[in-house]
Amino acid sequence: MSDSPKSDGWLAFRSPDFRFFFVSRFLSSFSAMMIDVGVGWMVYAMTDSVFAIGLVGLFSFMPNIIFMLAVGHTADRYDRRRVLIICYFGNMLASAGLILCALTPEVDVRIVYTLVALFGTARAFANPASQALLPMIVPREAFSSALAWNSSTWQVASILGPAFTGLAFTVGPQLVFIITTLSYVACVLLLLAIKPRLAPAAHEPVTWHTLTAGWRFIWAKPAILGSISVDLFAVLLGGATALLPAYAKEVFHTDSLGLGILTCMPAVGALVCSIIIARTGVGGRCGEKMFGAVAIFGFATIGFGLSTNIYLAGFFLIIAGFVDMVSVQIRQLLVQLETPDAMRGRVSAVNGIFIGASNELGAFESGALAALAGPVAAVVLGGVGSVAIAAIWSRLFPELRKRDRLV
Repeated sequence: MSDSPKSDGWLAFRSPDFRFFFVSRFLSSFSAMMIDVGVGWMVYAMTDSVFAIGLVGLFSFMPNIIFMLAVGHTADRYDRRRVLIICYFGNMLASAGLILCALTPEVDVRIVYTLVALFGTARAFANPASQALLPMIVPREAFSSALAWNSSTWQVASILGPAFTGLAFTVGPQLVFIITTLSYVACVLLLLAIKPRLAPAAHEPVTWHTLTAGWRFIWAKPAILGSISVDLFAVLLGGATALLPAYAKEVFHTDSLGLGILTCMPAVGALVCSIIIARTGVGGRCGEKMFGAVAIFGFATIGFGLSTNIYLAGFFLIIAGFVDMVSVQIRQLLVQLETPDAMRGRVSAVNGIFIGASNELGAFESGALAALAGPVAAVVLGGVGSVAIAAIWSRLFPELRKRDRLV
């Protein structure tokens, strides 16, 4: 397998199972984005508090910590497709609960947080199962293409999800969650049509050794550890999207439609990047590209934080999304290509915790800091932190910095 420009970027679509998986992945990502934006806007409208927005991220992330040892072992021990079906069914129930919240006057925000935690639990179990299922439905020579296109589904969903959320909110928040509920029903039906080529590894006894195998594997691989940890701290500090509801209202004085457009801007840049990588590959000097992308992400975050013009802010968000996808693709390829199939679930679970910490926990960090210093200061300081992390990690992980090719 090669990541050279001559590789067939459409090879993965020759597999019917991948096509079913691709559509289900898009619908689940589309629904997740609509729920993230819709719940954030709804909670901010209920509380008028940036700290309350941060709590949404905290409740979404906490299941990753609570079940961190169980989720990977579940993906390696049980039918990964069945695990995904159960998770999407749980998301469907939580989404239906949000419909009732949207239709109930003066609903207690704690009920919303509880449903967010249910989403977080399903997402915690779904992420490693989804990542571990992908190699089971495409041939190895098509895996790089499949991984890139799989990432692009999230980016397309990140563009369309917020935009549709903004439009749906003009009718009412209940419409947002009606759409997501129906989407999760479709996800379940699509997964039922998939027939994985390989079965998960034979059952191992549930011991502390097997539960922690993913952590020990990553700790022994400096390139993988460096790639997932630099992304963790850079996005944890520099993630600005969690504060977009406050920016939309207080800085740019726009409505829910404007918020939806702002939210999808990082995904525009990421989508362009993922399509380029899917067609041409990552190329050489991967380590340098990764650390450079993280540094540019930090500078773009600073630019967004200091912007007072919504169009300039959108430009910086596009740049941030583009370079973030560079580091995401390199990290995902490193993790998947260097992990044996029998451990994919547990290693993907650890990777998912790092991703969740950077996104959901980063949202809590941004909300808490914004409550103390204001949203602008929170975003700018976070961008400075991301630049510093890129410089420090390039010294801490010279093996990753000097990495040329992924394969």
